[in-house]
Amino acid sequence: QVTLVESGGDLVQPGGSLRLSCAASGTILMFNAAGWFRQAPGKPRELVAAISSSGSTNYVDSVKGRFTISKDNAKNTLYLQMNALRPEDTAVYYCAVGIYEYDYWGQGTQVTVSS
Repeated sequence: QVTLVESGGDLVQPGGSLRLSCAASGTILMFNAAGWFRQAPGKPRELVAAISSSGSTNYVDSVKGRFTISKDNAKNTLYLQMNALRPEDTAVYYCAVGIYEYDYWGQGTQVTVSS
């Protein structure tokens, strides 16, 4: 069993930046799937960014060039650097990991982009 705890969500103005962190209770080396999801009110949850065990990354088109996913295996932590934030980025952000599917989820952290 793995516990994930997200942090870093906040209220930020458009154009601002935030870095989300996801601390795992155990090693994340074993997980082939690691990613950040988000869910805005009234909308389905979407995969924002993913990183494989080898370090290859994928992003949803709407965040390409603005968001960067990374991980620190020594600290068992997953990160999401978010720059040039837009109001449409407002959502609850969740991290998730798993061997081949996303089996373990964090509780979520709120990101609000508003002036």
